[in-house]
Amino acid sequence: MKPGFVYIVTSRTHGTLYIGVTSNLIKRIYEHKNKIFEGFTSQYNCKILVYYEKFDSMYSAIQREKEIKGWKRIRKIRLINRINPEWKDLYTTLF
Repeated sequence: MKPGFVYIVTSRTHGTLYIGVTSNLIKRIYEHKNKIFEGFTSQYNCKILVYYEKFDSMYSAIQREKEIKGWKRIRKIRLINRINPEWKDLYTTLF
C-alpha cells in the first residue's frame, strides 16, 4: 500500500493556507515552490511548507485532508502552531 501525506503550505506567516494530499511530499512541495502548475497555490504564492502528517495509506491521508479542510481557519492555525510555532519552512527537514 502506498503511503500518503497531508500537508499545509502558506504564502507567509498567518497568510493564505492551502491543504493538500500527496504520495510524494518532496516532489509536491518542489512543484509548489517552483510554480510548476497553475492554480490556487501559484496564484496566492503558497510555497512554504508549515505542516505535514504521514499516513500508511493514501485513503487515510485523503480522509484526514477532508477533515482538516472542514475546520475553521483558527483551528488550522492552532494545528500549525502546535507543531511549528515559528511557521518555519519544513521543506528542508524532509531531506
